[in-house]
Amino acid sequence: MHEPRLHHVPVLRGRAVQRMAYREWGDPANPAVLVCVHGLSRQGLDFDVFARAMADRYRVVAPDVFGRGDSDWLPDPAGYQVPLYAADMVALIARLGVDTVHWVGTSMGGLIGMVVAALGQSPVTRLVLNDVGPQIQADAVSRIGTYLGQPGHWSTEQAAADALWAISSGFGPHTPEQWLALSRPMLRPDGDGFKLHYDPAIAQVFRQFKPENAAAGEQVMWAMYDQIRARTLVLRGADSDLLSPEGAQAMTRRGPKAALVEFAGVGHAPMLTNAHQIEAVRTFLLAP
Repeated sequence: MHEPRLHHVPVLRGRAVQRMAYREWGDPANPAVLVCVHGLSRQGLDFDVFARAMADRYRVVAPDVFGRGDSDWLPDPAGYQVPLYAADMVALIARLGVDTVHWVGTSMGGLIGMVVAALGQSPVTRLVLNDVGPQIQADAVSRIGTYLGQPGHWSTEQAAADALWAISSGFGPHTPEQWLALSRPMLRPDGDGFKLHYDPAIAQVFRQFKPENAAAGEQVMWAMYDQIRARTLVLRGADSDLLSPEGAQAMTRRGPKAALVEFAGVGHAPMLTNAHQIEAVRTFLLAP
């Protein structure tokens, strides 16, 4: 029940049309649409468990951001930037044929959601920011930079899942079966084994982030956050190194004055695969 359906939407990028993949759960005629956008090196099937839990009330749509999953890899790595991803998502929403959407964004997907929600006449009316905000901790950026874009090759899916877990333990407790299910869509066959399936070039723009530029970027993001009018929920892993407790609290006082929910025993970022996390988001999205 609620098996995902794979689609593609053509998006103009530079002088070429690129194909962005997205998956859809639930009734395709349901006007209530929930857009779920993944983190930096992940892909849309991260939301499979969450989407199945929400598909009784929503048409759930989870894109693969360009360079990931089943979407095209861009010929120019300079195109791997949040403002351009936001434009891609506006094109996706136009394809879906609805005037408004609810949005759940994990990490990078939350930053994209902030940009879309801050637009004039934004289609986003409810926004869930999963362990991300205008203030990004430099230490977390450095940590992610140690593995992003690095080549890897494993003889089995299980060996690959074990390697991914070594850099992803912040996602919180998962059974071996759950983690293998989350890891499998990240892999593609490669000769006699498996490799990660995202464009290593996404690391090029990411590595241009410098701590000395962080303050200016943070001011821009706070100004954008202050423009958001959507009802907003911030999720935070209590052990997160990317969204600080002070940053999360500031988000409850500024802009949309977000509600805040923290999950114990989780770092960056909650994967929305257990009942407690799903229920917290579901309650917020479906509240009158």
